[in-house]
Amino acid sequence: MEDRITVYEKPTCTTCREVDRLLRESGVDYEKVNYFVEPVGESKLRELVAKMKISARELLRKNEATYRDLDLGSRELTDDEAIKLLVERPELLQRPIVERGNRAVLARPAERLKEFLAG
Repeated sequence: MEDRITVYEKPTCTTCREVDRLLRESGVDYEKVNYFVEPVGESKLRELVAKMKISARELLRKNEATYRDLDLGSRELTDDEAIKLLVERPELLQRPIVERGNRAVLARPAERLKEFLAG
C-alpha cells in the first residue's frame, strides 16, 4: 500500500511518544517499528536517507555517548560509513523517522509531522 505510514522509533523516546500521540489523535492508521527489536537494515536506511533528501550523517545522534566515544564529531564520514555505523550502532539513529510512500521525514521536533502529513 503506497500511502501506508511507518514510524521507526524507540518506544521510550519522548519525541516518539509525542508522534504516536499526534498520529492517534489524527485518526491516522500507521505501523510502528521499534528498530532496537527489528533493526533497520542497510538497504532500508539508504532508502530512507534518499526519501528524506539528507546525508546519512544527519541521522547521527550527536548527544549519544557512543557518538562522543567514537569521536564522530571530528571525523569525516561518507554516507556509506555513516550507514554502516547506524546499522551496527542503532542507538546513534535519530528518531522518529516517519515514512509514507516515496517520502520520509525525521519528525524531530514532533511538529514536523504535521507538515509532512499535510504535504
